Amino acid sequence: MVITGAEITAWVGAYFWPLVRVGGVLMTAPVFGSKPVPVRIRLIITLAITSVIVPVISPNMPAVDAFGPMSILVVAQQLLIGVAMGFAFQLVISAVITGGQAIGLQMGLGFAVMVDPQNGSQAPVLSQLYVLMVLLAFLLMDGHLLLIEILADSFRSIPIGVEGLRPDDLWQLLKWASIIFSGALSLALPAIASLLVVNIAFGIMTRAAPQLNIFAIGFPVTMMIGFGVILVTLPSVIPNSSELFNQTYHLIQQILRTGGP
Repeated sequence: MVITGAEITAWVGAYFWPLVRVGGVLMTAPVFGSKPVPVRIRLIITLAITSVIVPVISPNMPAVDAFGPMSILVVAQQLLIGVAMGFAFQLVISAVITGGQAIGLQMGLGFAVMVDPQNGSQAPVLSQLYVLMVLLAFLLMDGHLLLIEILADSFRSIPIGVEGLRPDDLWQLLKWASIIFSGALSLALPAIASLLVVNIAFGIMTRAAPQLNIFAIGFPVTMMIGFGVILVTLPSVIPNSSELFNQTYHLIQQILRTGGP
């Protein structure tokens, strides 16, 4: 049996280029791209998803030498598409962290930080509570399965080739970064508004009775009221985060639809 160089190039291109796109998604997506997930496990999942996707995508691969200089551009495009998809979902997690941080600062828990296992950096403890809830909601909604489905559909809308995402698509993704502030505001606004009323009440008490040591009683009272407000507003976190994830799905589908040939 004789195997030619063209056949080897076709085999490499058929599996390696989809592997790069899948790896880009799993490198940046929530849950899959978190620090606690070992690189070996991430690589096994990438190989498993690629082996399932390759037989169902279009067999027409670009006529590019897998070991030539043009293959670098193809690899860069596939990596950019995958990273963009995962980055869009990671922005939702960043919005949740920002919202929890805003609530913690308002109630006096801004100093309580711990290592965030999702990103490997320090984050407020209150943010970790919200992040864990949102990640569990993401898994319960089969968000990881929908992400894989969108990834498989991306090979039909944006086939593997030299052309990939256009500048308009990247600009649309950059504008989506504003979700960090708008999403954080939607999550934290009820608690911030309630704690703001408490702080205004303490301000009035200070003006009415200057001899009152407001710092001695204000901090524990604000913290206790803050915990009560969090308990009341906690059920609204899941619906708000689910809406953010739905908007992210629509954004990715729109980018993939407009990014195709």
